[in-house]
Amino acid sequence: MTRVVLSIGSNLGDRLAHLRSVVDALRPRLLAVSSVYSTPPWGGVPQQDYLNAVLVAEDPELEPSDWLRLGQQLEQAAERVREVRWGARTLDVDVVWAAQRRRDGQVVVRSLDPTLTLPHPQAHHRAFVLVPWLEVEPEATLEAEGAVRSLREWLSALDSAEVDGVRRTGHALGWKA
Repeated sequence: MTRVVLSIGSNLGDRLAHLRSVVDALRPRLLAVSSVYSTPPWGGVPQQDYLNAVLVAEDPELEPSDWLRLGQQLEQAAERVREVRWGARTLDVDVVWAAQRRRDGQVVVRSLDPTLTLPHPQAHHRAFVLVPWLEVEPEATLEAEGAVRSLREWLSALDSAEVDGVRRTGHALGWKA
């Protein structure tokens, strides 16, 4: 069984509809869905603000690579085109963190595979991931740079302007626990 944290974002087209399409596709597997946040673009490419959210999901049949393929299928369904790194997109679905449940407990998946690096190598630098993730899993930790820290600790290390730029919206993704 694999449990994942997915970061979803959109800044082209009907941004909210793109995020809702992910929730609709994953509904039976969802454990938690954050609020929707408006966030400035990250990565230095001029573009409009994103809508972002974090989903926690679980499926006994899926491996982390399956979650990646599923996310890419959802991006394709939203007609995502990969032209510019960190550029505007209809939908972005990132596998941020994964764990596999075993008889002796939950084991965090670590991977250095360039196709799917886990935990996501930049998650600890991105307030648009940490803020919504903290909302749905306040006790979560993340390993990065050789250290395991709480999401609050990673957030406190970020520039306050970046954290303040992540603003909760009044939008909902149509999911209830």
